Amino acid sequence: MPPLAALLLFLSAIAAAQTTSPAKPYQEVFYQSGTLRIQAYLYKPDGNGPFPVVIYNHGSRAGRERVSVPFVYIGNALTAGGYLVLVPERRGYGASDGKTYAEDIGTDRGSRFVDRMQEETGDVLAALEYLKALPLADRQRIAIMGWSLGGIVSVFAAGRSPVFRAVVDQAGGALAWDGSAAMQKALKDAAAQVKAPLLAMVAQNDRTIRSSEAVVQEMQKRHADARLIVYPAYQPPQPVAPTPSGHAIFAADGAPIWQSDVMQFLSRHLGATTTSK
Repeated sequence: MPPLAALLLFLSAIAAAQTTSPAKPYQEVFYQSGTLRIQAYLYKPDGNGPFPVVIYNHGSRAGRERVSVPFVYIGNALTAGGYLVLVPERRGYGASDGKTYAEDIGTDRGSRFVDRMQEETGDVLAALEYLKALPLADRQRIAIMGWSLGGIVSVFAAGRSPVFRAVVDQAGGALAWDGSAAMQKALKDAAAQVKAPLLAMVAQNDRTIRSSEAVVQEMQKRHADARLIVYPAYQPPQPVAPTPSGHAIFAADGAPIWQSDVMQFLSRHLGATTTSK
């Protein structure tokens, strides 16, 4: 085959592949948090809205901070329940501005660690301004949800803003609790300010369940609506060492275990516009 013909055939194949590749289930968006530009993924359910909103907060990903991770399994599950879903890549993650978590705090598990989590919380609260300009969003019905460091951020955010109608804390602080007295205090202090109903979830074989227990107990001291679910020991399909196996329950493979609990909780406090599949 002549070189030019081969080149045209090659380019045609690329074009065909691009044309037939499946559309992403989300829209990539950017919004401002102070001087930083924050990347996020917006998942829209079927219909015209306005829809109740869930902001989902990711955990850490050491060595992969600059890899964009849209958490498609979260977006798909929640949009099936009729929720508009926003997944921010907080500062230093994905294509968001700012130093990475590792660059910023290194091995610190004291005040700098807490300050960084509060700064990332600010990035999440800044998303509320973005949602104000979004006709699809029902700004009277907003929940916040997160896993691991994202669970910390979710509790911090609910402690700092009364806008949230529900909070889902998936093993927030479980990996850092035993080694950070500063975070223990900060999480308890934040929980003491949370007004929204809260559902804490953790597997029995995570590094600890004490971080989840402490958040719930702090809220229950005020007779606030807080509930803890401790799931049986979980073993993921693939090893996740050195992270405890139980911490992986909130990844995609573990979702069938806890998804219905989340959907029931959100439906109770936000309402649902469709039936979850």
